[in-house]
Amino acid sequence: MAAPPSGQPQFISSSGGNRSLSSSPLIDNSDSNQIIVPEKKSWKNFFAYLGPGFLVSIAYIDPGNFETDLQAGATYKYELLWIILVASCAALVIQSLAANLGVVTGKHLAEHCRAEYSKVPNFMLWVLAEIAVVACDIPEVIGTAFALNMLFSIPIWIGVLLTGLSTLMLLALQQYGVRKLEFLIAFLVFTIAICFFIELHYSKPDPKEVLHGLFVPQLKGNGATGLAISLLGAMVMPHNLFLHSALVLSRKIPRSATGIKEACRFYLIESGLALMVAFLINVSVISVSGAVCNAPDLSAGDRASCEDLDLNKASFLLRNVVGKWSSKVFAIALLASGQSSTITGTYAGQYVMQGFLNLTLEPWLRNFLTRCLAIIPSLIVALIGGSAGAGKLIIIASMILSFELPFALVPLLKFTSCKTKMGSHVNPIAISALTWVIGGLIMGINIYYIVSSFIKLLINSHMKLGLVVFCGILGFLGIAIYLGSIAYLVFRKNRKATHLLASTNSQTVETLPRQDIVDMQLHGRVSTSDVN
Repeated sequence: MAAPPSGQPQFISSSGGNRSLSSSPLIDNSDSNQIIVPEKKSWKNFFAYLGPGFLVSIAYIDPGNFETDLQAGATYKYELLWIILVASCAALVIQSLAANLGVVTGKHLAEHCRAEYSKVPNFMLWVLAEIAVVACDIPEVIGTAFALNMLFSIPIWIGVLLTGLSTLMLLALQQYGVRKLEFLIAFLVFTIAICFFIELHYSKPDPKEVLHGLFVPQLKGNGATGLAISLLGAMVMPHNLFLHSALVLSRKIPRSATGIKEACRFYLIESGLALMVAFLINVSVISVSGAVCNAPDLSAGDRASCEDLDLNKASFLLRNVVGKWSSKVFAIALLASGQSSTITGTYAGQYVMQGFLNLTLEPWLRNFLTRCLAIIPSLIVALIGGSAGAGKLIIIASMILSFELPFALVPLLKFTSCKTKMGSHVNPIAISALTWVIGGLIMGINIYYIVSSFIKLLINSHMKLGLVVFCGILGFLGIAIYLGSIAYLVFRKNRKATHLLASTNSQTVETLPRQDIVDMQLHGRVSTSDVN
């Protein structure tokens, strides 16, 4: 069969040639750089798709989530649990669209942006995506430093420096292949879950109050809106959309209409399972914090700790209230979260750079640069502000992610709702309407918070009137640019069509290797004979 045109999206191809379907194993993984899904339609194929969703779910249970979850529970008890439920449901819909984009077109989101937008918008989107990756990495650095402090009494600033050693762990994983890496991540996810379920058992939150907080929306008290946005920003992250659309390219699926439809369905189920685990973990963290910090017999010292709770204070609080072993369990969960998040952050950073700039760095160099960008501000804040300052930096990073979300979410919604890009697999009208409503609400909440917070800042400032006016002009000019940029992405019509790989019948279309994806995977090296 002739090779497809060079401009056509491509997938990783098997080097083993054609083989009988009857003798094909469940997961053909003769080359550690790929997982080949059998062409025979079967529910057993689902196991071949397991993995990317758990890699993505790590971003929903990273130290940034724990920080905002702890503060939400300590300050508002269970009142903000509904934010977690809404964000998790929205995340499932949005992440499934990201997976569908990669499955259907053979290109990930960053590559579509490079093909669709001109140089200046593409460059700006790349800069924002890189900032999002760094903002995601900051909580991982600080969270790991807190975990080391809890376990070994290492000062926070030294722990921040030691997190750079996670690069070595990441490099050590390259030789074992993608499947073992996915199993490791799944193991870490379940380790985190077990740790917090143990904490939940001993803290004994009121089930009725927890259910009320989950299903009755409310925002009461000063700061509730800001914390809700932080929760949302920590849940639905922009870099995750780039990541998920690229991770699905590690599978070689049957390029038929039925094969693509099956892949989209199984990825939806797989993402749902992974995000369900992440949702339960987040609910557990808020419930533990809410139960402990709102206990009637809480001491004055512990109550003071709850008023400005961060990851480091949470360990001492749990030790005093629940038991000495509890802080160690919490530290283990935090360490697992921070280290596993390193892997997904490195993946996302590399895909973003390759997609927007068509530039690929060695994984160790990419990880080193990202770590440095995250370690420098974390180290400065840890030295000056201590654990309290480091905790506030996590909240700021989460809010940055929330404000940047439209610049990844809007292109994703535009591309997956475009028939010239997705063909027959374009979003149904109902799904398009739902996703635009979700995206609109997220963007509306962010815009409201930016404007209201800026106005309050100006009103409560003690600056002279002239300086207030000057700052107001600059601030509203920035807000106008922010709104204008979002409007540009929303109302600009898609111009580039995608050459779809799917055939209109059940016949499978041969595809060539995605050498760029092969190079970026943290696997063993592929030989020249396997690629050609």
